Amino acid sequence: MVGDDGLPLLVLVGPTAAGKSALALAWAEAVGAEIIAADSTTVYRGLDIGTAKPSPADRARVPHHALDLVDPTETFSVARFQAVADRAAVEITARGRLPLLVGGTGLWIRAVVQHFPFPTAEDPAGEARARRWAERLDDAALRRRLRLVDPESFARIAAGDRRRTLRALAVFWGTGRHLVRHPGHTPYRALIVGVTRPREVLARRIAERARAQLEAGLLDEVLGLLRRGVPPDAPAMRALGYREGVAWARGRLARHEVLPLMIRHNRQYAKRQMTWFRREPGVRWIDLEATGEAAALAQVVGWTRAFLQRQNTC
Repeated sequence: MVGDDGLPLLVLVGPTAAGKSALALAWAEAVGAEIIAADSTTVYRGLDIGTAKPSPADRARVPHHALDLVDPTETFSVARFQAVADRAAVEITARGRLPLLVGGTGLWIRAVVQHFPFPTAEDPAGEARARRWAERLDDAALRRRLRLVDPESFARIAAGDRRRTLRALAVFWGTGRHLVRHPGHTPYRALIVGVTRPREVLARRIAERARAQLEAGLLDEVLGLLRRGVPPDAPAMRALGYREGVAWARGRLARHEVLPLMIRHNRQYAKRQMTWFRREPGVRWIDLEATGEAAALAQVVGWTRAFLQRQNTC
């Protein structure tokens, strides 16, 4: 649960294309914050256009953390992100500034704010065993093994999510423990703001952004990654925009089919994000369409001042 004391942490969540990035930049400038990106795609080097990664100009305006951490072939877990975010928050606070956690990857946000305890060291034997089983078994067989050793993870992980199934099995085989999804003792006191827009407005913004990404050269970026030897099934290539680009590059989609599929997948993702964030406790919601960006900024700045005053009197 969110703590009543500890390091102050600002948090901004919301669905894709809602306008988080613009508000985050203005908020950070207004209160002296630095941004920690909580996005499972912007951690990958070389994925820029399709991830809407902040531009060099944006990074010059406000320092950003947790970007470009790993190569596209690597898997980056929520536990690793928690450690990166924790370190960044401590360093930002030590400079007399505020950490602002911004993103749409709900589990990553929750892992930091509620501070799930993760195994500190996974036995390499567990990872090796998971890799061996992955080579031999299909998804259904892996799911049967997970149901036997970790029924809670079995119930929570989607049937087609092979990566998370293998992760749960590796943790059990390496440590004898189950994946932990219950809050730990958080070092933070968090102010959590959520932004949204009406469904039809968000749908239009999603379509406009997908179109702009293609015009900016997303498919060329995908081809460049493939030519540099990034496998089509690499973890990074499952990201929205890249999975459709890979399908096009491999002849499975026609060029004119890419945009409609990107739009559909992004709309589905935005719906899942809102379902997740609506369930999170303590979120203060702002409809950016009804409020307007200037008024929304004034509102979050006011909330921040009151939040810091409470922090100082605790």
